Amino acid sequence: MANKRGPARAAYLKKYNAQPKEKARRNALGRARYDYEKKHGKIPEGVDFDHVKPLRKGGSNSPSNMKPRSRHENRGWMKEKAKK
Repeated sequence: MANKRGPARAAYLKKYNAQPKEKARRNALGRARYDYEKKHGKIPEGVDFDHVKPLRKGGSNSPSNMKPRSRHENRGWMKEKAKK
């Protein structure tokens, strides 16, 4: 899929996603998803993994702070925020 915002945005995202802090965040979320699936069973395709208490509000990546949600529910808040 081509980047709709151009090569400058693509270069920025490549650099951002390579940062150690961002790699660690993705790794922690992936590990939490794995631990959750190990305990509760496989999460179906098309389902996102959501934090009950957001990380920005002091939540953690522990399995007890995670829950499966549909992509529409999990990502819909961004669209609502953009409308304001």
